Amino acid sequence: MYKNYSGALYGVIIRIVRYEVEANEVLQDVFVKIWNSVKSFDATKASLYTWMLNIARNSAIDRLKSKSFQNDLQNQSIPDFVSDGIGLSTEQSHEFNEVQNRVNTLRDDYKVIINKAYFGGLTQEEIAEELQIPLGTVKTRTRAALIELREILKEFKFIFLFFLFK
Repeated sequence: MYKNYSGALYGVIIRIVRYEVEANEVLQDVFVKIWNSVKSFDATKASLYTWMLNIARNSAIDRLKSKSFQNDLQNQSIPDFVSDGIGLSTEQSHEFNEVQNRVNTLRDDYKVIINKAYFGGLTQEEIAEELQIPLGTVKTRTRAALIELREILKEFKFIFLFFLFK
C-alpha cells in the first residue's frame, strides 16, 4: 500500500505543509492513521484512494495549524523551504501531475475550490471568505466537484492500474 500510494499522498501533503521534514512526518502519521482506522473504510462512500487522500489532507492541515508547526516555522531558515515538486521522485511527480491534470478538466468554479481545498490546504470556511461566496455554495460546489472528479478518476485509476500491473 505504501509503495502504491505514498507518492500521491506525499504530493498533497508537501503542497500543504511546504517543508520536506514536516511532510515526511505527516506522511508517516497518515499511514499509521490508515492502519489504525482501516475498519472504518466504507467503499460505498469513497474509493480507497479518496479515503486515504482525505486522511492525508486533513492531517497536513492539522499539522499546518498546530502551534508546534507555527513555532518551528518561525525558526526555519529560508533554504529549508521546499517549493512545489522538489523532493518528489519522477514517478511520484508524474502521478501527482496526472491527478492535478484531471482536476484541471473540471469546470472553473469546481477547479478553483478543489485546488484551494486539496492542494492549497484551505478549509471550506477559508475558501468562502477568500472567494467572497456563501459557505453553503462552497459546500455544494465541493460535493458536486468531488462527484464529477470521482468519475474522471475512475478512468485514470483503471489506466494507472493497467500500467502498474503490466
